[in-house]
Amino acid sequence: AMWPKLVAEAKDGGADCIETYVFWNGHETAPGKYYFEDRFDLVQFARVVKDAGLYLMLRIGPFVAAEWNFGGVPAWLHYIPGTVFRTNNEPFKSHMKSFTTKIVDMMKKERFFASQGGHIILAQIENEYGYYQQAYGAGGKAYAMWAGSMALAQNTGVPWIMCQQYDVPDHVINTCNSFYCDQFKPNLPTQPKIWTENWPGWFQTFGESNPHRPPEDVAFSVARFFGKGGSVQNYYVYHGGTNFDRTAGGPFITTSYDYDAPIDEYGLKRFPKWAHLKELHKSIKLCEHSLLFGNSTLLSLGPQQEADVYTDHSGGCVAFLANIDSEKDKVVTFRNRQYDLPAWSVSILPDCKNVVFNTAKVRSQTLMVDMVPETLQASKPDQWSIFTERIGIWDKNDFVRNEFVDHINTTKDSTDYLWHTTSFDVDRNYPASGNHPILNIGSKGHAVHAFLNNMLIGSAYGNGSESSFSVQMPINLKAGKNEIALLSMTVGLKSAGPYYEWVGAGLTSVNISGMQNGTMDLSSNNWAYKIGLEGEHYRLFKPDQGNNQRWRPQSEPPKHQPLTWYKVNVDVPQGDDPVGLDMQSMGKGLVWLNGNAIGRYWPRTSPTDDRCTPSCDYRGKFSPNKCRAGCGKPTQRWYHVPRSWFHPSGNTLVVFEEQGGDPTKITFSRRVATSVCSFVSENYPSIDLESWDKSISDENPLAAKVQLSCPKGKNISSIKFASFGDPSGTCRSYQQGSCHHPDSLSVVEKACLNINSCTVSLSDEGFGEDPCPGVTKTLAIEADCS
Repeated sequence: AMWPKLVAEAKDGGADCIETYVFWNGHETAPGKYYFEDRFDLVQFARVVKDAGLYLMLRIGPFVAAEWNFGGVPAWLHYIPGTVFRTNNEPFKSHMKSFTTKIVDMMKKERFFASQGGHIILAQIENEYGYYQQAYGAGGKAYAMWAGSMALAQNTGVPWIMCQQYDVPDHVINTCNSFYCDQFKPNLPTQPKIWTENWPGWFQTFGESNPHRPPEDVAFSVARFFGKGGSVQNYYVYHGGTNFDRTAGGPFITTSYDYDAPIDEYGLKRFPKWAHLKELHKSIKLCEHSLLFGNSTLLSLGPQQEADVYTDHSGGCVAFLANIDSEKDKVVTFRNRQYDLPAWSVSILPDCKNVVFNTAKVRSQTLMVDMVPETLQASKPDQWSIFTERIGIWDKNDFVRNEFVDHINTTKDSTDYLWHTTSFDVDRNYPASGNHPILNIGSKGHAVHAFLNNMLIGSAYGNGSESSFSVQMPINLKAGKNEIALLSMTVGLKSAGPYYEWVGAGLTSVNISGMQNGTMDLSSNNWAYKIGLEGEHYRLFKPDQGNNQRWRPQSEPPKHQPLTWYKVNVDVPQGDDPVGLDMQSMGKGLVWLNGNAIGRYWPRTSPTDDRCTPSCDYRGKFSPNKCRAGCGKPTQRWYHVPRSWFHPSGNTLVVFEEQGGDPTKITFSRRVATSVCSFVSENYPSIDLESWDKSISDENPLAAKVQLSCPKGKNISSIKFASFGDPSGTCRSYQQGSCHHPDSLSVVEKACLNINSCTVSLSDEGFGEDPCPGVTKTLAIEADCS
């Protein structure tokens, strides 16, 4: 239901084309059995893009990586005898060709390819195979060539691409994926320079702080790419959305796939990133004719300063002036004019004279978004029902082994959960004085909850960097028979890597040290196994199971109880703002609304470290560890619930909690823009991109201006900060400098109060007297929206 709005916001942001992966394991649920409904309705998605008047890039893969479960490849394929993924392997190639042909035929039937008059202009086969090809030896090169040739044989009439792939057949275009691709060159000089993935942020893993890429750096990378002859640039991702259900891979990838993208997870434009890139896109399109038809020249303007200049036969001239010094601002001379170039920035001159855009000068406002809580609104006390899982084997065991089995090969990813239970006897003279037994567990990953004699004694986890872990838990044993139940868990299957499908999970060793006779090794005990949970087996999350007799009504749900299912009737949050579910009061588990799987929740706290800083320096090459936020806080506290999943009334929320939490403190929150900020200096480009023409002169340039706008239906209700002079800081933490015009607040209030949007010029007559002659002035404003 979000698709039309998202595509419209991308178009409004200056996009010409929408790119999407095709998720094989979402579509081919069993060999030859296909699913193309609801969120997996690929034809409908393509139609939404077409109806918006945009092109489509179809990245079929069908291996896609994408931090998606198993890289998008169906788990069932791993269990077809003799299959090895992504190499010269007949079973894999046969199924890959079959699925690729299925998708191509669907698109042909709708006449979606450009060769049929449609809007699909590019198609992709495979994905970033160049990273791993060498690990597969001769089979890797043969497979890459086969994949490209198989794609070409589909006769789509549009070009095929392979990203991060250097061995490609003739007529297949190799493309670049990176934070920067300006220096990339395709295999052949006759091929276009295509950037399939510009990463405007980065993904999140449970237990880590959240990465952010500054808009100045994203814009810098794009401007450099087109200055250096780029043809196609795609943001991966412009909108990332949510890894609903168990689609998150990694392992340990969060349910949120926000990615710090220009459109956030909830479908709201992220300011200033979305707007800064919109201005960049307009500026590049002003250069379109010369970029397409002109000849390029590279001019040195200094040791780390240069100009890429394009001139065409009609007299058009375009220049990209770049300062790649990551520390120092520079003044450069180009065509007998001087230009200020901030460090790590590009200025775009569509006429080789006037600067219409500089990547480091963000003219757009910043929109501050908050999660505003509402009560869960369980309208009556008896609306709660619970079901408590049995600890260990429920019903009958699935099998018994005197060894540990691989978790993934056992569950075949039908569930996150696998029970292991065993028992052992302790001498009736136990405990002997001075004994302090320790339960030692080793695991390939990803997580475990340990129960001793029906009591939860501890939990342990790997992380996004290292799935495996070991843990030592002090325990109290009783004389006689003791029972251990270990619930092993996966948190998304591995998404990429050489031979990644063979990377297993699950327990590898269990022993008890500190016993009277040393260490008791339980690894070769008789272990009984049970796949999945009883609540999963009875599908208690489904609406048609609402009256299942296993649900027991409760006037007050139990708190901090492990292995508990909760069901509660909830009302629709008011308004039409996007909705998130605040799970901060819970431990770890799964959650559903009206049978729709919201996904894994886990408000796992990230470490406190020095990677989180109050502000981020955009200058210099970006890496995912450079600008992080949320250290010492839960990686993901809120979980997106699409508005379309709510009924007008009679909504049911189902939560499965593994460790124990307080379900009464779960709340819905509305994602609301509450304030706007802007920080614009006199030397920012002030040319109106909408009405720009090449006859404009900068002899009498327009004054820079601040533009503020609240979301539709809201007005600027108060001005929290205003300073014309040399203020500093970031939104919500601006500070006056040594230079400050005393009428700053009154000028801004006069222009902006009680209206939806306003413009304040830095040459406003209210700022008549220069507060600090000779200093470049800045106007900083923070305003509330309500």
